[in-house]
Amino acid sequence: MGSKTPKDHQRSPNGSSGSPATAVLNPPKPAAASGLLYGAIEGEDEDGGDGDDVDDDKIRADLKADGQPHKGKRKKRNRNKKSKKKALSGKQTTPPRVPLADIFHDQPYPEGEIAEYVTENDNIRRTTAEEIRHLSLVDNMDAEFLNDYRKAAEVHRQVRQHVRTIASPGISMSQLANEIEDGVRALTNHQGLEAGDAFKAGMGFPTGLCLNNVAAHWTPNPGAKEVILQYDDVLKVDFGVHVSGRIVDSAFTVAFNPAYDNLLAAVKAATNTGLKEAGIDARMDHISESIQEVMESYEVELNRKPIPVKAVRNITGHNILRYKIHGDKQVPFVKTATTQRMEEGDVFAIETFGSTGKAYLKDDLGVYGYGRNEHVSAAGVHNTSARSLLKTIDDNFGTLVFSRRYLERIGVKNYHLAMRSLISNGVIESYGPMIDIPGSYVAQFEHTILLRPNCKEVISRGDDY
Repeated sequence: MGSKTPKDHQRSPNGSSGSPATAVLNPPKPAAASGLLYGAIEGEDEDGGDGDDVDDDKIRADLKADGQPHKGKRKKRNRNKKSKKKALSGKQTTPPRVPLADIFHDQPYPEGEIAEYVTENDNIRRTTAEEIRHLSLVDNMDAEFLNDYRKAAEVHRQVRQHVRTIASPGISMSQLANEIEDGVRALTNHQGLEAGDAFKAGMGFPTGLCLNNVAAHWTPNPGAKEVILQYDDVLKVDFGVHVSGRIVDSAFTVAFNPAYDNLLAAVKAATNTGLKEAGIDARMDHISESIQEVMESYEVELNRKPIPVKAVRNITGHNILRYKIHGDKQVPFVKTATTQRMEEGDVFAIETFGSTGKAYLKDDLGVYGYGRNEHVSAAGVHNTSARSLLKTIDDNFGTLVFSRRYLERIGVKNYHLAMRSLISNGVIESYGPMIDIPGSYVAQFEHTILLRPNCKEVISRGDDY
């Protein structure tokens, strides 16, 4: 979810460079990291044996329709052997609706892509040879923190894998949004219908489904005219998953017409450049310059006319705080004069937007979502219905951004006047779509990265992007 550049944020072409290079290490990922996870074969030994002490027909008869075995006792060989590894007892469905806790049980969730911080001078490497032996004994980030983030990332991977199979010409944006949100709530096993349940896990912010020149912050609203995906559309899919307030923010672009291939390639390469340059003490001015250089080295041919791909100037990547999608740090996509640096322990959404238009976004009509302004007191809100709505918002969303669909899903009705009152008092902020000029096309790619003390983890990385 892109962060809108503040109006007073100064930009200058006089940015400087200089940041540690990064060497990326790509360890083999568990099967779950690539998307749908299938269960182990029942009755198979660790060494691949077929376990002939149990009749195959009986096993098949004991299986339930959803692939889960009955809990009845089964005969085992009376043999002194090492205990077998606990196999995964279930598999994911299509569409994904099985909670991950029922698939992984007590097993850890997959890591993201691990990359070590490297400098040209080996003497100032963050992980020295003397420290390596200590690192195995030290969990550099709280185990619960990492487990929450890795679970949220695995939910994102499995849901978006399904989305890629159904996002085709003819599908409506409402259906696509519902598939995403139903999948996230099912896999986290939190429907968010009772007060406080959405704080445990679920959607990190409203699903963004932006077409063509609509760059960011558009979602289908109740009662609005249905929008149908077309062959020549460029669709940006941006959604977040949180577990205990730890938000994974990741986005990708879908296009069916090969004419847009270079546009998507430019933005994907620019995002990967941002991930490569990100790290502890990395300067935003250097990262932004590197992103722009890669992005604008591409061009796309539309209607037999070459058009340069431009980096969007007034929306940025951002750090992520607990239960708050936008922190106070920004990662621009164009060369920017700033003294901001990344720090150990930061969580960033590294995203880029590339456009065939002016690459400067304007606010459009409509509402994408709402967010609680925690710095503004509600003491000035005297309207009874407005105070009642605010209590509902605090009890169900807190500082998580929410949409009209989310409000109506929990049974809120006739809230528009009350919402206007809250917005006018500054207690609630309203977010609208951001667009480039008509006829232009915008693409987006995004990943969430954890800046751990001795390495960085691209937590949302998958086999797809």
